[in-house]
Amino acid sequence: MADGTTYRCALEWSGSNRDYDRFSRNHRVVCDGKPPLEVTAAPEYKGDPSRLNPEELLVAALASCQMLTYLGIASGSKVEVLSYRDEAVGFLEKTDGKMRVARVVLRPRIVITAASNRDRALGLVAKAHDQCFISNSVNTTVTVEPELQVG
Repeated sequence: MADGTTYRCALEWSGSNRDYDRFSRNHRVVCDGKPPLEVTAAPEYKGDPSRLNPEELLVAALASCQMLTYLGIASGSKVEVLSYRDEAVGFLEKTDGKMRVARVVLRPRIVITAASNRDRALGLVAKAHDQCFISNSVNTTVTVEPELQVG
């Protein structure tokens, strides 16, 4: 595990924001030599609905971190995962007078082998949530509602 690792990205936008209703919210994010990500505002805020927005990226980051943490912990705990699918949902709400992604619900559907310990596999979901870097980095309420199946 890395301590003190840094992550960089560059963000680019150009145009004119003179007219609030008409300026383009489209922009590009590039992270250390990776393919660019075309991003915009959420459609409710005049963004292009065909592009990702920061709210979706936050929900995706939380779901991805939960999954990757779970898979790592499960591997070390002799729980063999065959598939993992999450239907995560984020809720943008006014809280304490500010708009924010106040809560995210992760709904992982995890399929494990018959040889794996079901109780251990289910218990590792909470352990992964506790160790998820992204979840630990935000003040958003993140809940995990797992469903476990034996494949």
